[in-house]
Amino acid sequence: MIRVLIAEDQAMVRGALKALLAMERDIEIVAETDRADRVVPLAPESRPDVALLDIEMPGGDGITAAGQLRKELPFCKTVILTTFGRPGFLRRAMESGASGFMLKDAPAHELALAIRRTVAGERVVDPGLAAAALSAGISPLSEREREVLVAGRGGAGIAEIAKSLFLSEGTVRNYLSSAIQKLEVSNRAEAARRAEEQGWL
Repeated sequence: MIRVLIAEDQAMVRGALKALLAMERDIEIVAETDRADRVVPLAPESRPDVALLDIEMPGGDGITAAGQLRKELPFCKTVILTTFGRPGFLRRAMESGASGFMLKDAPAHELALAIRRTVAGERVVDPGLAAAALSAGISPLSEREREVLVAGRGGAGIAEIAKSLFLSEGTVRNYLSSAIQKLEVSNRAEAARRAEEQGWL
């Protein structure tokens, strides 16, 4: 049996995934959570072969959880499931060590097949998204520039961003200015929007 952990914050989607996968004779759901920060603590006790991870969840994100899971439980493969077909998300997921990246609207049989292929050691990626990722290119943002844009996404001021990232206000301004230049926009709101559209945040 292939042991699967599901991390998805929407109860209806999580329930649908469980119901669909329960119909497969060789797949067993061994754990579930609605939070990204519960993935790694749950994994050692449930010992999944594959973790299905949503990207956006409370307590973090699925891409970060995939990277942590790779360190803590190297034998556990991860498949990112998302409604957001953004090329930057795919690139970040692959860099974090994810074995697969699928859109939630993919047919159910494709998900079961992706789980089996992942366990067999293959990388499984939505073909349309793979092509888009290649044409979109790599994010021009440094990790710090990305963190500053993320911290300011909800309208936080310079002082608030600086405090949350343990940086000086001048340093935050420098990172924002650099990100704005690299993304060829006129302000930080546009920079965040552009980076988010590309899946770079």
